[in-house]
Amino acid sequence: MEERTNKNLVRPAFTPLRDEEERALDISKVIPVRLNTEERQRLNESKRVLQQSKDSTALKMLADIGYIVLHDQLTGKIITAIFDNKRRNERSGVGEVE
Repeated sequence: MEERTNKNLVRPAFTPLRDEEERALDISKVIPVRLNTEERQRLNESKRVLQQSKDSTALKMLADIGYIVLHDQLTGKIITAIFDNKRRNERSGVGEVE
């Protein structure tokens, strides 16, 4: 094992505790994400609402919230009603409702 020295500090080089095969079996995977300025601003606002200082944890929380919103039956009915109204408005020539 190779050692690195820094003045009086001597420590062994990094040695992984698990081999590649064990790491390949991990369920979690790293997903690289790039945010533009507007998306970054929305993330920061969401972090304040969620009372979460870490970007990664805030993104996980937002993913959970989004999953619940998209897959909850009541929310699904509301979203369906909204899109139905929007589609009907477009067909009848009504523009955006503000």
